[in-house]
Amino acid sequence: MCLAVPGRVLDVEDRDGTRMATVDFGGVVKEVCLEYLPDLEVGEYAIVHVGFALQRLDEESARRTLELFETLGMLQEEFGDPWEAAGTAEGEWQAPDGVAGEVHR
Repeated sequence: MCLAVPGRVLDVEDRDGTRMATVDFGGVVKEVCLEYLPDLEVGEYAIVHVGFALQRLDEESARRTLELFETLGMLQEEFGDPWEAAGTAEGEWQAPDGVAGEVHR
């Protein structure tokens, strides 16, 4: 499932002409593109979906939503370790034929 998750902007920078931010989603920090909200500033909250900030959000709404997602286990589902999830969902991960390598945990 892919959620639109509220997060708080920690910093903003221009990367090769693209405005990017480091965003905190209740303890999980990810890089987010700000092209749809170019005037978003440090300390503000936004709804983020698939790495793009889509809509500005007030702090109280963001906190309530993050608390609800955490209570329901949806933050772990959204941001959990994909290798761990794959390993427990289908048995241990196996490289496709012709692909060498190890999974490091």
